[in-house]
Amino acid sequence: MAFVPVPKDLSKVKTKVIFNLTKRQLIFFSIGALFSVPLYLLTRKAIGNDFALMVMIVVAMPFFLLGIFEKDGIPLEKYARYIIRQKFINPKVRIYKTENFYEYLNKIERSRADGNRASATKKTKKETRKK
Repeated sequence: MAFVPVPKDLSKVKTKVIFNLTKRQLIFFSIGALFSVPLYLLTRKAIGNDFALMVMIVVAMPFFLLGIFEKDGIPLEKYARYIIRQKFINPKVRIYKTENFYEYLNKIERSRADGNRASATKKTKKETRKK
């Protein structure tokens, strides 16, 4: 009897559409082909076959990377957005300030004590005036 290995996490399994490629890969590969093949056909007579082929590869490469690259289940555009946000948008040094709760309680106690002293001195002044 033949055994088929089953992956433990089925959420990581991608459904293949055509040529063992996912829908995302097919979309980005076709977009890359739509940009690079006409560019190659238009430039091969003017700049030569070899250089036009290199230009075609350079133009198609970002689309292939967008289709294939995936780190920890995150596609390239989201991953790049996270890196840009972490490196450039958010500050590098995060300042973590805490408020000392006990110092806050001491301030309250000091203000109450000062208030009690002030009211006690007012009472004594009033009592001395009455006498």
